[in-house]
Amino acid sequence: MVSSAGDTLPVEEALPALLTALDAGNAAVLVAPPGAGKTTRVPLALLDAGWRGDGKILVLEPRRLAARAAANRMAETLGERVGETIGLRVRLGSKIGPRTRIEVVTEGVFARLVIADPELTGVAAVLFDEFHERSLDADLGLALAIDAQSALREDLRILVMSATLDGARVSRLLGGASVVESAGRAYPVDTRYVPRDPRSRIEDSVAACVRRALAEERGGALVFLPGRGEIRRVAERLEDLGPGVEIVELHGGLDPRAQDRAVAPAKPGIRKVVLATSIAETSLTLQGVRIVIDSGLAREPRHEPALGLTRLETVKASRAAVDQRRGRAGRTEPGVCYRLWEEAATAGLTPFARPEILSSDLGGFLLDLAAWGVTDPSSLSFLDQPPAPAIAEARNALTTLGALDAEGRITARGRALRDIPLPPRLAAMLVDGVAAGDGPLAVEIALLAVERGLGGDSPDLGERLERFSRERGPRAEDARRLAQNWLQTAGGKTGRADHHRAGAVVARSFPDRIAKARGGRAGAFLLANGRGAALDGASPLSRSAFIAVLDMTGVAQEGRILLAAALSEEDLAEAAGDRIEERVETAFDPASTAVRGRSLRRLGALTLAAHPVPVTPGPETAAALAEGIAALGLDRLPWSRAALALLARVRFLSSAEPEGDWPDLSETRLRETAQDWLAPFIPDATALRDLIEDQVVAAVEALVPFALRRRLDAEAPTHFETPAGSRLPLDYEGEDGPALDVRVQELFGLARHPVIAGGRFPLTLRLLSPAHRPIQVTRDLPGFWRGSWREVRAEMRGRYPRHPWPEDPAAALPTTRVKPRGT
Repeated sequence: MVSSAGDTLPVEEALPALLTALDAGNAAVLVAPPGAGKTTRVPLALLDAGWRGDGKILVLEPRRLAARAAANRMAETLGERVGETIGLRVRLGSKIGPRTRIEVVTEGVFARLVIADPELTGVAAVLFDEFHERSLDADLGLALAIDAQSALREDLRILVMSATLDGARVSRLLGGASVVESAGRAYPVDTRYVPRDPRSRIEDSVAACVRRALAEERGGALVFLPGRGEIRRVAERLEDLGPGVEIVELHGGLDPRAQDRAVAPAKPGIRKVVLATSIAETSLTLQGVRIVIDSGLAREPRHEPALGLTRLETVKASRAAVDQRRGRAGRTEPGVCYRLWEEAATAGLTPFARPEILSSDLGGFLLDLAAWGVTDPSSLSFLDQPPAPAIAEARNALTTLGALDAEGRITARGRALRDIPLPPRLAAMLVDGVAAGDGPLAVEIALLAVERGLGGDSPDLGERLERFSRERGPRAEDARRLAQNWLQTAGGKTGRADHHRAGAVVARSFPDRIAKARGGRAGAFLLANGRGAALDGASPLSRSAFIAVLDMTGVAQEGRILLAAALSEEDLAEAAGDRIEERVETAFDPASTAVRGRSLRRLGALTLAAHPVPVTPGPETAAALAEGIAALGLDRLPWSRAALALLARVRFLSSAEPEGDWPDLSETRLRETAQDWLAPFIPDATALRDLIEDQVVAAVEALVPFALRRRLDAEAPTHFETPAGSRLPLDYEGEDGPALDVRVQELFGLARHPVIAGGRFPLTLRLLSPAHRPIQVTRDLPGFWRGSWREVRAEMRGRYPRHPWPEDPAAALPTTRVKPRGT
């Protein structure tokens, strides 16, 4: 083993078993808790392994910060600088020399290395560090390494290392590889629960806890927050802590030097408070930090395949994550961890964070697989297979970009996009920008999209581009060099970028994210894909009629715009002209109760222009009119008494005979099917005023099948003929069921109560006086004759003496006349 300086670390006790496992087989799993020293001691120990020969050892880290820290620590152990025995290969800069034998690389870099050289020429071993984070690049890299090992390089060693991992599951993935476990070295950590008021802002609760912790404990503090916004707001709330406390930020948007300053030991007499995202959970030891304050939150990507967008969602951190965070307090001495939730809630946390392969945009992943020669992800070894909907969405997007053919194989354009280390749509933006003469601008836009923090954090892309053009720091210069490499790979030439064309460049490659301002609220927009989005109404960008959105987050109903550029109508036509559809559309106008015609220019869900045009009557206009009237209310139709009576009769029989064949003519059903029953009878109408009663009657009659009409007339007749010979209409619309308004004298001689519906339903008789005033309501006429008729007769004889009022009406003759004179 290579001799090393420094204290003995716990992992060294496990090294003999690990070396034996890799001598005997070509794969192993090392499970070692935080503080064990696996990241820096294991690669150095493998340098002396006989199977290594002169091959390199690749150490994969999930983040650039972790990669730099690991490389620096190993180089210090050897008394060297990075670039000698220990090398570093990351996106914004590499330090590799002829003597380099250990290369620390980010997981994304490794995926490109292995696809470019499937045999991994000159590589003896690949070490996957912190694999429990389950990044998409790590899952892809491991699957490709396993595939390369089985088909091309049986001698290649694969070692998966993790602090919190189901070692047996990974062992099975590696064909039954040995699992070696190491003890950790952690000092005692006192855990204190400080539940926060759910009504308070997280920034206020965290800032208050920081003040409490600094008052109760000594040493520096590491504070875990979900994102940059929360970090910035907590820093603002702690500005008054005084000169003895240094507040520093730590997140992925900082340049490397700022990140290094954040993790460096505090100056003598100064207490450092590091406000960090989950970037500080693993692979880092912060000297002097013995206090951890955990908000319990994390920010994770959630891809929406139906929309083709990825949103960042603030969620509760997993149990593994909060344990990792707690462990940061005991790395160098006994510490304390403040948790901003109830102790009982810890058991309810999910065991592990959701793997990115289950929740990320899989466009770049699928393109990498196609470059590897695989069209079906299930043919490779993944701990979790990617979801079918996300694969389908990614395949469709890549096919639309021209990166894959119909069989899912990579095309020449797809290989050109893969040559540029950018997500496929950004790579396509660069390639298409070069072809259109916008290469210098397109590469700057791509750079700001992937390197957070460059040019500030304004949502206005034009403003960020201008600010970036004035930045002269080391990170900005490194980024410019990287962008120039991308531009050259895409076949472009260096030149001056015209920032005024930013909207056109974005719109050309993201036509689905062209957005139009919505009236009524500043900053509200509708995207061509139908999604709503908004930005701060105070931003000058919010006053633009059109914008092109490069990045956004949020829920499907309305997202938050993170980065966009103003878009002129001329640039919109240039960028998306072939997607703009011109057509004539007819639609019902509720205000005029008429069908109106418009000539439209549309881009997806956006109406770019609209002009009124005359409407030609026909089936389409009739359907629109019928549906529009139904939405306003069927009572707006010109109903005749006959049509209303027909509806009421059918509805009565339908309710009286639930299992029968009568059609459903309820108001709800008629509204839902207005296009079917009404439209065919109003072919020449374009407005409500054009409709006449006869059309409505005919439409309603057509709803009753011919075979049922005879039964309808027999069982729900329109009229009732009285014993006196009068033909009186029946009322089917009252609350009491079918009813008859009839003068009582016309029913004399009737000993049985009138019934309908085949004798199953008695009529409600509303008995009237000779002056057509109500006397009695009954559904039992014989009972009325025998009962209350006596009181009615006595009252009516005095009021209407010229009319007959017999003592036995059931035996009397019916009449419509008064008594003859003298009787």
